[in-house]
Amino acid sequence: MTTEYFEGIVAAASDIALIVDGDGVITSVLLNDASDSFGTLDHWANRPLIDFLTEESIPKFADAHNAYLAGVDLRKQIELNHQDNASWEFPVRYTFHRYGDGDSVLMLGRDLRPIAETQQQLVQAQIALEKGYEARREFDARYRVLLNNTRDAIVFVAVRDARVKDMNDPAAAMLGLGREALAGSPFVQAFKDRASGELVEALLNASISDGDGSLVLETRTGRNRLRLLPTVFRAAGERIIMCRIEPEDEVGTAEDQTTMSMAALFRDGSDAFVFSDAKGVITSANDSFLELVDAAHLADVKGRSLGDFLHRGQIDLSMLIENSKRSGQMRVYSTKLVNDYGSKLSSEISATYISTGSQPVVAFVIRDISRVEAVRQSGASTGVDDSSRNVMELVGSATLKEIVTETTDVVEKMCIETAVSLTRNNRVAAAEMLGLSRQSLYVKLRKYGLLNKEKDR
Repeated sequence: MTTEYFEGIVAAASDIALIVDGDGVITSVLLNDASDSFGTLDHWANRPLIDFLTEESIPKFADAHNAYLAGVDLRKQIELNHQDNASWEFPVRYTFHRYGDGDSVLMLGRDLRPIAETQQQLVQAQIALEKGYEARREFDARYRVLLNNTRDAIVFVAVRDARVKDMNDPAAAMLGLGREALAGSPFVQAFKDRASGELVEALLNASISDGDGSLVLETRTGRNRLRLLPTVFRAAGERIIMCRIEPEDEVGTAEDQTTMSMAALFRDGSDAFVFSDAKGVITSANDSFLELVDAAHLADVKGRSLGDFLHRGQIDLSMLIENSKRSGQMRVYSTKLVNDYGSKLSSEISATYISTGSQPVVAFVIRDISRVEAVRQSGASTGVDDSSRNVMELVGSATLKEIVTETTDVVEKMCIETAVSLTRNNRVAAAEMLGLSRQSLYVKLRKYGLLNKEKDR
């Protein structure tokens, strides 16, 4: 057999074949023509094999080669990791065969990279599968905790066979049956005068109805009337009905009554109610407010700033909104309402900042106090109110001029302190609120020793 034919047979019988002499030097490299994954290895010829082995493979080759030179028949295959230029590495499984009469050895190798890639894919698939199992266990744990700790009565029913797939304790208590008795049993057995197919069909229709989406049924044991609110979803290709169960006589009665009462108060209340956005733009108002500002329709005030109807305009509105936003509410704020015709009406306003929805809302309650002021003024003229009696007690202990001066100063100081507090030490706004010039306000602040006090805040 010629050398050319021999090399062809060897190359076809393996992916790579090396002829190595007794000193471990590669004398010939043969590659399978059907595989080009190794590239060109002509530069391996006449160089030691260990130059192309990784560090951990060198001892393995040395031991096998020494045993071969000692005449041991190597039946066991060995795996060697090759490297070339420190950047290309591949594993090969070799068998040792005697070659010629000298110490040369024929090493026939199989490329292990396809096997390694397959193993890597299997490992990755196993890891992904374990992650999927872990995620499923986590979701199942969350589902169990949520189902067992929610106060709502929940039942899951399979559409296919109308059997209970799962439920929680509140649902079992309402149905008057134990969880063990209901789990896996037909859901219809919990209710009176119902067929299984009819019940499922009724639940499906209720889940897609335009109404409240509920179904009222009577239990078989306790004769209780329950309201079922079904929701249909699909899981693992199976349709499931999730039923939330509530007692019919308790469903929304308190909340509905409260809502109706609040709506009636807003519509028929004697006080004016105004709702605005966070900037004071009116979004809704009742008829009492329309009467106070002499507006014919809601459209006349909706979309306008509430400051358009306040005596000091934006200053009053800013005081109401900023103070209610800071503390949640502002109980009493006295000002005057002004309509589009210039008429003024003494009023007291309370404001509440509501931030529970997607957009903050400011609710204003406005009360007409013009009649109350008239009564107060009447009481002051007859000298029967408490404040007048307190002033009258000073008669005899001081002159009239001293009494008037003292009470005036006290009232003036209290008003200035209140205005400065409401405006959060905004001197310009406080002066405008009090109807003073900025210079006059500074004079009075200095007079009552409030100038340095307000600066320290």
